[in-house]
Amino acid sequence: QVQLVESGGGSVQPGGSLTLSCAASGSIANLNDMGWYRQAPGKQRELVASITSRGSTNYADSVKGRFTISRDNAKKTVFLQMNSLKPEDTAVYNCDADLVYRDGLIFRSRRIAGQGTQVTVSS
Repeated sequence: QVQLVESGGGSVQPGGSLTLSCAASGSIANLNDMGWYRQAPGKQRELVASITSRGSTNYADSVKGRFTISRDNAKKTVFLQMNSLKPEDTAVYNCDADLVYRDGLIFRSRRIAGQGTQVTVSS
């Protein structure tokens, strides 16, 4: 089985910073595009940032200049550095990965998501 496990969420005051981590585990052969999504109560899930296996990044307009996505391919981990946090950044954040994994003698492609971690920005 393959899975993603997020960590690093919590509560912070406006203007503060948090770093989220998401580690992939299992018989992973290739870890392709990875991304961070968020969903606030009563709102649709939205893509926050994504990163390709070669390091090309993409950000939602609402977080450009404040959030930075990065990855450590050796550790199969993706990070989201969040600075200048605002109350509207409050949401459950989860990571998402497009990967190839070994299932016995077979290689399979799959897109999986983690369970999510809560980020609360409040004074």
